[in-house]
Amino acid sequence: MTHHEPHASGPGVRLNWLRAAVLGANDGVVSVASIVVGVAGASNTTGFILTAGVAGLVAGALSMAVGEYVSVSTQRDTERALLEKERGELRDEPEAELAELTAIYRAKGLTEQTAHQVAAELTAHDAFAAHVEAELRLDPDELTNPWHAAVASAAAFLSGAIIPLVAIMLPPAGWRVPITFAAVFVTLIITGTLSAHAGGANKTRATLRVVLGGILAVVITFGIGKLFGVAGI
Repeated sequence: MTHHEPHASGPGVRLNWLRAAVLGANDGVVSVASIVVGVAGASNTTGFILTAGVAGLVAGALSMAVGEYVSVSTQRDTERALLEKERGELRDEPEAELAELTAIYRAKGLTEQTAHQVAAELTAHDAFAAHVEAELRLDPDELTNPWHAAVASAAAFLSGAIIPLVAIMLPPAGWRVPITFAAVFVTLIITGTLSAHAGGANKTRATLRVVLGGILAVVITFGIGKLFGVAGI
């Protein structure tokens, strides 16, 4: 009998969602900041900057939502297929499934007798629930909703993207780019720290990586904007 690959659940899933939200916000900050600063490097026209920023914000949020919906839908389909497979195995091979469940608890450190007793009692109570929890680490009633994931992803992107858009639109023309750089710098420090916390990584190293990568992207697009701005004159 083939043992199913376990799926993450519980606190690990919550941490993954937190990490995804932080990274989505980080993508929003860097993407929209790069766009508006790049356009600002080429032109100080408020309309151009606002149009480009809003277009980048909407396009990025929709792209994130669609990508997350497709990804989670695929995951959900896979989980449903595994659940159906488990139902079939329990119906057609109950003895083999009981032996498999016993082996799982035996691997956790129980004696053969205790593992068999636990597996038998759980199977008698609710065989399907016992097997999907132990083998698949899934709750059939709490499968990830692709719509929820799509909305959460778009919201995370928007929460980050709105910061550089506001930062570049509110100040006078001469202060737009410096203030946007400052806003991006502070925001990336926050998202880098949160990302490191969610992943249990070294906060200084992770934050430095996020800040340097984001600032580099914004500097490059600003340089390209300047180049094309000068070339267009």
